[in-house]
Amino acid sequence: MTPGLLFSIVIAYFVILLIVAWYTGRNSNNDSFFIGNRNSNWMLVAFGMIGTSLSGVTFVSVPGDVGKTAFGYFQVALGNMMGYVVIAFVLLPLYYRLQLTSIYNYFSTRFGTKSYKTGASFFILSRTLGATARLYLVVNILQNLLEEAFKDQFQVPFWLTTLIILLMILLYTFEGGVKTIVYTDTLQTTCMLAGLVICIVYILNRLDMNIGSSLQAMGTKGMSQIFFTDPNSPLFFFKQILGGAFITITMTGMDQEMMQKNISVKRLVDAQKNVMTLSLIFGVVILLFLFLGGLLYLYAETIGVTAASDKLFPTLALDAQRMPAAISVIFIIALISALFPSADGAITALTSSFCIDILNIQRRNDLSEKEKKNTRRMVHLGFSAVFLLIVLVFKHIDSQSMISVILKIASYTYGPLLGLFAFGILTKRTVNDDMVPAIAVAAPVLCYVLEMTQTYLFKDYKIGLELLVINGLFMFIGLWLSSRNFQKKGLLS
Repeated sequence: MTPGLLFSIVIAYFVILLIVAWYTGRNSNNDSFFIGNRNSNWMLVAFGMIGTSLSGVTFVSVPGDVGKTAFGYFQVALGNMMGYVVIAFVLLPLYYRLQLTSIYNYFSTRFGTKSYKTGASFFILSRTLGATARLYLVVNILQNLLEEAFKDQFQVPFWLTTLIILLMILLYTFEGGVKTIVYTDTLQTTCMLAGLVICIVYILNRLDMNIGSSLQAMGTKGMSQIFFTDPNSPLFFFKQILGGAFITITMTGMDQEMMQKNISVKRLVDAQKNVMTLSLIFGVVILLFLFLGGLLYLYAETIGVTAASDKLFPTLALDAQRMPAAISVIFIIALISALFPSADGAITALTSSFCIDILNIQRRNDLSEKEKKNTRRMVHLGFSAVFLLIVLVFKHIDSQSMISVILKIASYTYGPLLGLFAFGILTKRTVNDDMVPAIAVAAPVLCYVLEMTQTYLFKDYKIGLELLVINGLFMFIGLWLSSRNFQKKGLLS
């Protein structure tokens, strides 16, 4: 791919995003930035959230992992779909009943100020690490492409590539926030899914196969297995489904980035339709990504390519000698479309949470609307700088499978949120608010000790995605031990 073509694709795509941002961000205020004035179309939110839920990690890592775990990731997807049911009929009614702008305000009502700040802080930590890991994966692919395109002219530093992408995201989210992201995510999800389908059709044609014969070929190589029945394996179906359910409950239902889009919908019933629609489409899309992964490995074998994991799809799609330029262009557009929804929504949600939960600007009557808006802008810029720094750290780590890194991060950082929400919803007890921050730190530390000693404690048993559930359980037990059976009127969920 020539430098001029690559540059033209990125600029043209970005110009379209800017036009959408300008149109949707007119006359915006803090309410439209944080929750879209509670007037978003549920169908647009549902479709756009697919892109946010999947991101560039799914686009690259899920197909790449087929060579190692076959279709086993679909076990997680089945759990994800179950988790969406809990979100729709347990968490969303709670959020709408309390009319929350930040979902962590629930902790303030139910437990107290320190619990509220603790929940918001763990979200900020979780989303910052998860979103930057996703951002790193896609930026790294684009960086490799830039180095190849400009190798005979000049070198583009990795930090500069990351900075330019973050500045692009800033430009189209700076004013409109959620109100803008609902529309840009819809556009980006369309491009990503179109790229997925086109790549599947192209590779099937190159292999001269249909869906049935390709699945049969994958089966003979052990790549189409979905369910794993060894209880000692991290891929054991019960652990994967259970972990997938709780990952969705925490990373979507207890995550400000995902829920601020849902609560931007005017009516609860429409928000519930959004989530259930998302769950069905999500399951189908994951199957398509796994099928694509199997096809990529079959095709790689026929042409002698040995790349695997996160490098497989980019290596094949950008191979100028074997792939037509049109497929490379489609891959780049789809990749960029996968990149932006995971980063733009995260920066916006982190800005919202920090402003509302940590700085309390919505309750600051001593600040004018202009001062609040300026504060929000400064926080927005600050999180962009933080993203840049952490992406550079991930570059230094350079993991071969970022989806494993992201799920591991989630197991540690979302556990305290799971425990807090579960304790508040399932019990009538009040906690010692002063002890909640310490308990929230202790739960992940105990999980780390458990994971480091699992060989001695469990011998052949390997802890997998259930670590998130264990983390939440530690948090729940800690809250129970610090609580008393007393109900303050009006504070219970």
